Amino acid sequence: MKFRLKSFFLFSLFVFVFAGCSSRNPQNKDLANQFTGDVIARENERFHLKPVLDSYIPKKKSYNFYLTYKTAHPWWDAVALGIEDAVKQYEQKGIFITYDYLAPEKMSALDQVERIQRAASTHSYDIIGVDVADIQIVTPVINQLIDSGQKVMTFSSSDSGKENDCKRIAYVGNTHNYEDGKILAESLCKKLNYKGKIAMLVGNHGAPCHEDRALGAKAVFAKFPEIELVAVEYDDDLEEKAYEYSKEFLTKYPDLNGIICCNMSNSVGAGRAVLEAGKADNDKADKIIITGMDHDRRALEYLRDGVIYALALQDCYAIGFDTITTAVKIADGLLPGTMFPEKTEETTTVFFQEDASWLLRSLYGETE
Repeated sequence: MKFRLKSFFLFSLFVFVFAGCSSRNPQNKDLANQFTGDVIARENERFHLKPVLDSYIPKKKSYNFYLTYKTAHPWWDAVALGIEDAVKQYEQKGIFITYDYLAPEKMSALDQVERIQRAASTHSYDIIGVDVADIQIVTPVINQLIDSGQKVMTFSSSDSGKENDCKRIAYVGNTHNYEDGKILAESLCKKLNYKGKIAMLVGNHGAPCHEDRALGAKAVFAKFPEIELVAVEYDDDLEEKAYEYSKEFLTKYPDLNGIICCNMSNSVGAGRAVLEAGKADNDKADKIIITGMDHDRRALEYLRDGVIYALALQDCYAIGFDTITTAVKIADGLLPGTMFPEKTEETTTVFFQEDASWLLRSLYGETE
């Protein structure tokens, strides 16, 4: 059955925002310059056209893809916007793409393995695309499918590549989660004048994107003698668990100075806990500084209100769009090279309080 998106924000505005902002730091090379608190999204960088299909002419008139991701979550709804737009552009050219875009309610590597094995057993999909839930568990199964003749790619925020002995054909998504973790940590440390106690919310055990961001952040914290990482918890990418862990942080460490969040859900949970505890006021000495990930509406509202200091937003739309264009080429028998890279690098942009109202207006239509 063909997936039809029920968007949680306006499609055209999402394209408008991230097509412009992501050009600020192509391939994420400028991230090290973005933790100064300067406005990242300047007016003259916001006006870019949405992506269009390249000159490649598909060999077939119809394709069928199976795409599975970690867990049902609004972050992947944004990826779906890019997927659906690419499909529509192909349809305008007489190329018809159907696809399944499915995930469990809670992340499970074993569930993911069952899904991709079941999809392969139908012999009806040109491509199976996987947002890897756990490298150790999922990689051997990807390799088995490749060996059996099934074409498999990875996409979204978590890859398993050659460095993991994975035979997947290509990856489209965030290739710099470690660097994203570093930049959030640098931003937090700078705001704290490089001294203080910090707690960390990671996300899912084994999820490459969450684990890599945590590793990047820890590498930064280790550079500063007066920065102490006092607690690390895994919230399973669930807002409520992040909220409860954050309350525990505040109780156990009354002198806590900051919380770093490695996924979209825990940014909201941490912000909620800090606000309820009365530690979000800029005028108070015990204010908790929070840095986190992505575009949840409540997180952006916390950013606007000063509850969250910085958010790193990934270009979800481009991830979805490029996943489809790459899948078509792989289905046609092409391998990474001149037509597409082994890893398509999508961008991350860091935003601060001064950007929040514009982001809310652009993404969600908020006028205040």
